[in-house]
Amino acid sequence: QLQASGGGLVQAGGSLILSCAASGRTVSSNGMGWFRQVPGKERKFVAAINWSGGSTSYTDSVKGRFTISRDNAKNTVYLQMNSLKPEDTAVYYCAASIVGGPVQQPSYYTSWGQGTLITVSS
Repeated sequence: QLQASGGGLVQAGGSLILSCAASGRTVSSNGMGWFRQVPGKERKFVAAINWSGGSTSYTDSVKGRFTISRDNAKNTVYLQMNSLKPEDTAVYYCAASIVGGPVQQPSYYTSWGQGTLITVSS
């Protein structure tokens, strides 16, 4: 089970950090990802990290602003979000993939957290 937390309301330009804790299983050998979804639209890739934390991938719109990291000892993945923009408003989901690399395609992800809402006000 994946449990995402850390969402909330923040002003544009602010920062938030999301956490995704895995319980009941270890994710230390899985690539992990963050996705986001706006109501009425499809879920989109945000960031991914490989099993060791040594390789990451980001969608273009968050490069330089978001940082994904992981602590395998804590079975937890993080998403540090800086310089937030109103267009970052969405429900954010963490997910574990079936491969070890930082893949972007949702089809590789088979375990999903419940989502946490981030609202960025202008």
